[in-house]
Amino acid sequence: MTRTTPLYALTMTEAAAAIAAGGLTAEALADAQLARIAATDAAIAAWETLDAAHVRACARALDEARGAGPLAGIGVGVKDIIATADLPTTMGSPIYAGHRPEHDASCIARVRTAGGFVFGKTVTTPFAFMDPSKSRNPWDPAHTPGGSSSGSAAAVAAGHVTAAIGTQTNGSVVRPAAYCGVVGFKPTLDVIPMAGVHPFSASFDTVGTFARRVEDAALLASVLADPGRIAPAITPLAGAPRLAYLAAFPWTQHDAAASAVVDAAVARLRGRAHVEPLVLVPEWCEANVILRTIMLFEAGRTLADLQARERARLTPALNAALDEGRAMDALRYHEAMAARDRAIAHFTELLAGFDAVLAPSAPAAAPRGLSTTGDPSCCTLWSLVGFPALNLPVGMHGALPIGLQIAAPRGHDDRLLSVAAWCERELPFRGLV
Repeated sequence: MTRTTPLYALTMTEAAAAIAAGGLTAEALADAQLARIAATDAAIAAWETLDAAHVRACARALDEARGAGPLAGIGVGVKDIIATADLPTTMGSPIYAGHRPEHDASCIARVRTAGGFVFGKTVTTPFAFMDPSKSRNPWDPAHTPGGSSSGSAAAVAAGHVTAAIGTQTNGSVVRPAAYCGVVGFKPTLDVIPMAGVHPFSASFDTVGTFARRVEDAALLASVLADPGRIAPAITPLAGAPRLAYLAAFPWTQHDAAASAVVDAAVARLRGRAHVEPLVLVPEWCEANVILRTIMLFEAGRTLADLQARERARLTPALNAALDEGRAMDALRYHEAMAARDRAIAHFTELLAGFDAVLAPSAPAAAPRGLSTTGDPSCCTLWSLVGFPALNLPVGMHGALPIGLQIAAPRGHDDRLLSVAAWCERELPFRGLV
């Protein structure tokens, strides 16, 4: 932090330290962020529910309480499928317009215990599926910010908040983080409780975090996670890491220009670390089919009552996906679950000799237009096996960011974060629009 750094541009760690030291108040930070939103959000539409008076009241109350905690005085954006007792939770759908949950989601209760508050609810695609939302990419509003955590990624990229919470079933943290040029961290499956988060597919639904620095994404995730699962401070690596590099996924088409940016970043890392190329064996070249089978089978049953009541108000794409899932028989689902178990075992063993694996975060930069949220395919493998994964912005293609995905086996979240912090130092990126 320097004397010329605008308050809205502070990282979460910088802001929390300044508040704890008495050099900054939560209310002053909130005022700066609200001014930033007023100046920029008309072009971005990152927020579903934002009440400036509520934000100032929360910040003022925290200043008066002089509370402690790792998030003391910090407001975070919260994806609008996550229950908040003090603000509506609309699931991105008119079906839940004005809906006010009685209780906070478990992860939100932990934000409050850590001294933070809910700054506002960020835009999500309807029921966190693939239909586009109203949000736009802060780097170029003619492009999508990705989905389904559209608003969370966009709000962090634009300097509206220092950090935000999202969710990922297939690619809804890592992909929008890549498109918006921020860090997006999806922890190991079930490290952060899902209680109070609208479900889609229990085998994959995961709460994740967005920030402009790896240390901030890690700190927020440590607050949300079950005790002892993610350390609040990243342990520096003792030496250069051993990395695998999976340059492409066979179930999608990779844009040459975006691939060149990722390849260049990996080449820079190769100058300091051991990087070994990795190629998927034929057995796993249709891992996307396994994930889709499990995801839609579970979604078709999880959302069956909602669809029965509200089919006319669900989007055609969501209805079609739920119908497809309900039409699947149990045998097909159980076979896919067995294949998933084999994949977990295979990739855990495959990565045993590495500190982490590198891969593209998305096949291309954010698509132009708002008719799609983009392709989640680069996130599919690590979502299928429940491995922690993180987007690190590493370069630009024209005016749009490109991300490098870093993943590690289940339960190795702290090691992944250490590797990501090491890579971040080697691959500096200007992470604020």
